[in-house]
Amino acid sequence: MASSLKRFLPHFLIIIGFIALSLAYFSPVLSGKQIFQSDIMQYIGMSKQQTDFRAATGEETYWTNSAFGGMPTYQLGAKYPHNYIKKLDSVLRFLPRPADYLFLYFIGFYILLLTLKVNYKLAALGALAFGFSTYLIIILGVGHNSKAHAIAYMPLVLSGILLVFQKKYIFGFLLTTVAMALELGANHYQMTYYLLLLVLIMGAVYLFDAYKKNLLPHFFKSVGIMFIAVVLAIGMNATNILATQEYVKESTRGKSELTINPDGTPKEITSGLDKEYITEYSYGFLETFNLFIPRLLGGGNGEDVGKDSEMYKFYTGIGASPVEAMREVKHTPTYWGDQPIVEAPAYVGAVVLFLFVFALIVVKGRLKWWLVGGTIVSLLLSYGKNLGFLTDFFIDYVPMYDKFRAVSSIQVILELCIPVLAIFGLVHLFNDFEKNEGKLKALKIAAGISGGLAILFLLFKGSFDFVGVNDGYFRQAYGEYGQSFVDALKADRKSMYTTDTLRTLMLVLLSAGGIWLYLQKKLSQNALVVVFAVLILFDLVNVDRRYVNNENFVSALQVSKPYQANAADLEILKDDGHFRVFDVASSGARASYFHNSLSGYHAAKLGRYNELFNFYIAKNNINVLNMLNTKYIIADDEQGGIFPYENEDANGNAWFISEIEKVNSANAEMTALENLDTKIKAVTTQDLAAAKFKIDSTATLSLSEYKPNYLKYSSNNSNDGFAVFSEIYYGDGWNAYVDGKLQPHYRVNYVLRGMPIPKGQHTIEFKFEPQVVKTGSTIALASSALVGLLILVGIVYMRKQIREKGDTIS
Repeated sequence: MASSLKRFLPHFLIIIGFIALSLAYFSPVLSGKQIFQSDIMQYIGMSKQQTDFRAATGEETYWTNSAFGGMPTYQLGAKYPHNYIKKLDSVLRFLPRPADYLFLYFIGFYILLLTLKVNYKLAALGALAFGFSTYLIIILGVGHNSKAHAIAYMPLVLSGILLVFQKKYIFGFLLTTVAMALELGANHYQMTYYLLLLVLIMGAVYLFDAYKKNLLPHFFKSVGIMFIAVVLAIGMNATNILATQEYVKESTRGKSELTINPDGTPKEITSGLDKEYITEYSYGFLETFNLFIPRLLGGGNGEDVGKDSEMYKFYTGIGASPVEAMREVKHTPTYWGDQPIVEAPAYVGAVVLFLFVFALIVVKGRLKWWLVGGTIVSLLLSYGKNLGFLTDFFIDYVPMYDKFRAVSSIQVILELCIPVLAIFGLVHLFNDFEKNEGKLKALKIAAGISGGLAILFLLFKGSFDFVGVNDGYFRQAYGEYGQSFVDALKADRKSMYTTDTLRTLMLVLLSAGGIWLYLQKKLSQNALVVVFAVLILFDLVNVDRRYVNNENFVSALQVSKPYQANAADLEILKDDGHFRVFDVASSGARASYFHNSLSGYHAAKLGRYNELFNFYIAKNNINVLNMLNTKYIIADDEQGGIFPYENEDANGNAWFISEIEKVNSANAEMTALENLDTKIKAVTTQDLAAAKFKIDSTATLSLSEYKPNYLKYSSNNSNDGFAVFSEIYYGDGWNAYVDGKLQPHYRVNYVLRGMPIPKGQHTIEFKFEPQVVKTGSTIALASSALVGLLILVGIVYMRKQIREKGDTIS
């Protein structure tokens, strides 16, 4: 027992250190402040209706009317029954946000390196290199929490896989199951998809190695074990996965039936996203070296260039006060790469990359090749449209690749692989498998390559023009001062380029010097580890703090209530009816926070609604606005304020029509809406015969009860009729009842619901009853129970093995 405690003590102290570092970096959380994340602000706006409903009823709605006319909440933080893996995740994320994610970065990578049998000191060093990688910190700054969440569990999944390959079948199986369940529970399938690509590369390398060593039975046994683990992990997340799978077909990630664009031109037919949209954020070839020199291409779109900058001189030169000038230079658009928006460079670190190059020379075997393979594949795919033949191949032929955008984000794989191999460079430096002469030779080569690259960039600085893609806009926007603005901007870009290249060169020399001193026996192993810990922290944290620091934190109230009602909102909120609001004065999810909005902020909107928006709503087509029951339009007034325009022609919540027209294509249905009088006529492609209806002038159809997931109407009509409801059609969950009996309803006017209503007085109800939630929850319960049982059996078995061997598991 004492021996076990002694073995665990270093790990315990390192975990405490990770907690301390996480809290230290995000220290404002200790005083109750919260990080202000732009994407989370949008999420709060989008999800307010469902969170209010949950708070009031204790139930989930699974549908919200507050954004894009109405959509499922499956990708808006819906909570599902029997999602026990989420409870485990909550336990692991015990620190205040975003320190919790940083801690997960650290601990996951630490476990990965321990699994690879790395000494705990070097494992801790690797965790620092991974956790403080600039991209991983930046995504916390802007609020890509689910992305950070999924990335944090990647190392843990790899740990489980590696344990299985190491023939630790039981422990490896259990860890793979739980880690993969946590990974899927993070709900960022793009990151999980990229992890799958890395696992396939690893699998190919291990397969080749098993073939060479006549270990194919072990390989396929391991694959079988991992397959079962993944199936159980999917089962534990069944509700979310099944709901997402169902929804994605109806979202912008699914296949469209339209073959025309809003301007009438032919539309590219894809089963997923458009190629242009997928590759909008494509990494540039020169941008590759941002991984090594942070501001080689200027950093981000909003850098703080400081008081000593040319931009500061520019602002004060045109009459700005020192205070005004300092405010302006904090958001200087220094980035001059090809991407439209970059928050910060995806900097891996000069020290880490130097060690990576050193490792390329000294490390041998399969570990090296799957890490190098993952690095190269992720880098090449991150180029997107800049390496079109490869990207087009993946979009056209690799399953599901066309479901994800921002191809540059696949670099998370190299940001994981590079620190692992870098640490193995130190592992091989410290072992006795190779003589010092060979290590010294590798050091010279690594220093020559890394330092030489930095020197080359210094020598060829004059070959770059430092012109950004938006400089033409700035030149116009600043009028007579436009050229002076751009000249000052270019001067600061050059200064950043030089400063950060020299910085990288210095760090390479210090790193090489540390290894040289060790090889000369003038520095011990422990001392060198400390040296590299200091260098890595100095290198990465200083760059990270340029973009995410204490200024990102605000009071908790500002985060929990990011939007304040303006005069237009207050006026509209006096109306307690059920209607929609179109806010043309602002973008994003602001309107969704207060109203049932036609707009919002989401990467996977309902596909048909998004098409309708692009065709008509964005162009303020009144026919379409009327059929969506858009009672208020928030717009700017002539005095620069905003006001709510009341649309008295809105169709209302539901109405009887006199004619339904059957058309034979989605194109025809969409184009018919341009001039369609939606109050008296509807158009559809569904299995409804064209028909005309007699409308009694005394007929009524009114909404009597409303909840996000339930609507109740009363109808009175002396004739059989057909009703159109100003609610978004979504067949997988919405059920219609007439006098308590389930009745079919149909999609009309491209996005709305319609159904025949018999004559007389009737009660019509729409209930959102997604079967996928019930089915998924049952699967999740059974899978969780089975995994829990297997964990207990595994613990009993391993304890038995320990007793039989008279040993302990470290």
